[in-house]
Amino acid sequence: MKKLFLALFLAAPVFSTAADKPNIIFILADDQGFGDVSALNPESKIPTPNIDRIAKEGMIFEDGHTSSGVCTPTRYSVLTGRYHWRTRLQKSVLGGFSAPLISEGRLTTASLLRDSGYKTACIGKWHLGWSWPLKEGGYADDKGDFSGKFQDGWKVDYAAEIKGGPTDLGFDYFYGISASLDMPPYVFVRNKVPTEIATVEKAFHRKGPAGVNFEAVDVLPNITKETVKFIGENAKSEKPFYIYFPLNAPHTPIVPDENWKGKSGVNQYGDFTMQVDWTVGEVLKALDDNGIVDETLIVFTTDNGCSPQANFAELEAAGHDHNYIYRGHKADLYEGGHRVPFVVRWPEKVKAGTRTKQLVGQIDFLATTAEIVGAEIPEDGGEDSVSFLPVLLGLNDAPIRESIVSQSIGGQFAIRDGDWKLCLCPGSGGWSAPRPGTLDMSKFPAMQLFDLSKDPSEENNLIAEHPDRVEKMKGMLKELIDNGRTTPGPVLKNDVEEIVMVKPIPAPRKKKKPAAKKAKK
Repeated sequence: MKKLFLALFLAAPVFSTAADKPNIIFILADDQGFGDVSALNPESKIPTPNIDRIAKEGMIFEDGHTSSGVCTPTRYSVLTGRYHWRTRLQKSVLGGFSAPLISEGRLTTASLLRDSGYKTACIGKWHLGWSWPLKEGGYADDKGDFSGKFQDGWKVDYAAEIKGGPTDLGFDYFYGISASLDMPPYVFVRNKVPTEIATVEKAFHRKGPAGVNFEAVDVLPNITKETVKFIGENAKSEKPFYIYFPLNAPHTPIVPDENWKGKSGVNQYGDFTMQVDWTVGEVLKALDDNGIVDETLIVFTTDNGCSPQANFAELEAAGHDHNYIYRGHKADLYEGGHRVPFVVRWPEKVKAGTRTKQLVGQIDFLATTAEIVGAEIPEDGGEDSVSFLPVLLGLNDAPIRESIVSQSIGGQFAIRDGDWKLCLCPGSGGWSAPRPGTLDMSKFPAMQLFDLSKDPSEENNLIAEHPDRVEKMKGMLKELIDNGRTTPGPVLKNDVEEIVMVKPIPAPRKKKKPAAKKAKK
């Protein structure tokens, strides 16, 4: 009888009245590793007291994942509850002038919550494509080439409205930047229009059009101030609010402001990570000051693991392990690429100081919010999202999902089956060793199988010992690709005709011969 009651309870919307709907804030840091949060890494040398406060007052997900080792794919799955590789984005990331990745009319967390009575805002780094209008007509599209070769950014009409962005996808308000802070254009955008016209060239790693007043160091303080302002303006509203707050930091350029330079005693990355924690603290303070702590669900997580730009040698010299016990880092299929900090606080609903080993993904955020507000997800929306609300409420010990799919920057796949993980490639698939394109990968096993319950650091490849399991997991991946979804419902089409499950590995790049020295006369 107890099991039947629980099943009926979970099958029905948990909250149904406007008064029951919490404010929701989703903070997504950029390129911050699992070990860069001191609540998760007891030996961390970078203090993060405010993120730790969320963990202490809420729940830590120890097995929380992004859908990819890089940022654009993660953002797509967070907002749509759908795997990014069902779209045209089969590898890498978009640029600052790329066409929109989220198709018009697709369900997003913002449109779902707005239709459920929420005031919605996206403040920070978008990086999901936009239709930037050209002065001559048409739209710019760098097709993901942000190397500096794309020059149409100078032909953009920066006084005109941009289409296909946040305010066309369910957000009532947007303030922030187009893509990563090392990709032009270097302008702030409010809703659909830049706050100033790009008239000069600046380079925050890559050269491109910029506003005269735009400086990289100002971005994190500005979006923090804007978020605190939005909280204050909406704290006493009859409508609950939803803020999607994707940070630009601690991604490159690593630019802590004067208040944080040298504070960590580790290096500039440590300083910038502390400034990220300050940002989280400002959000928490705004909730405290406005008396809405109990009515607000807040999530802190990151879009992938730590980047090599953090200077691993300096971090190691300081005794800091950016990804704790996990192998690899940003861009990789190894756990360090996509197992990320994932902490949730919701007073009076989520028991303080709790931890869970449940396998979850950021992709599950959409289904979770839908269950919280009692909204129905259409058959063609959120097709890979599973609600983790029962885990938050402590109502269910059974696994909410047995499987999740990850991808590297090169588009290589990995799939989980419980504690088993199959990487459908040799090496990292990303930037750590063994790195494709730098070694002859034919010398390595074609695939890798790990038992994470015994080997969380992925040191022991069991591919030869378990051929049946490998075939089973390959079959699982093929089925969920072919079905166009991983949740119950009708078979759906992916956006592309073919999704290659086992991708070719690039051959080692030939080293350039040094130019012959000219003989002295």
